[in-house]
Amino acid sequence: MTPVLRAAFGAAVLFATAAPAAAHDHAATLGDLTLSDPWARAAMRQGGASAAYLTIETGGASDRLVAAASPAAARVELHEHILEDGVAKMREVAAGIPVAPDAPAVLEPGGYHVMLMGLTAPLAEGDAIDLTLTFEAAGEITVTVPVRAMAAGHGGHGG
Repeated sequence: MTPVLRAAFGAAVLFATAAPAAAHDHAATLGDLTLSDPWARAAMRQGGASAAYLTIETGGASDRLVAAASPAAARVELHEHILEDGVAKMREVAAGIPVAPDAPAVLEPGGYHVMLMGLTAPLAEGDAIDLTLTFEAAGEITVTVPVRAMAAGHGGHGG
């Protein structure tokens, strides 16, 4: 293995095994928005589903995540887990996900998330996908989202 490949492989292994808090070093900005700790859950089946997560903070005016898209999935929707009559359910968030200066949007297992449906290929730990996020005011940004093991986070159904 060449020194460049060895260094790249070492960095990939380090990132894949790092604690979630360390992933906050991987942030992107769009206007006043900061997007940090993006990750997607591994999924072993083409055509299946997965979910992507991240934290969105604003240092300025409130905004709203209104859409998402990815070449890794045929359909991408903004979802949330809710508890209805004692039963946990997942539903689409048609109005988008708000981001306020005092209330960052935390997309995480068991809460808000980006649902990836009709995967174009399996998502294996160590892979990465592109995810384009559209905000009401700030516009659009594409982030690279690393894939973590299926056991990452908690909850079921890939979301």
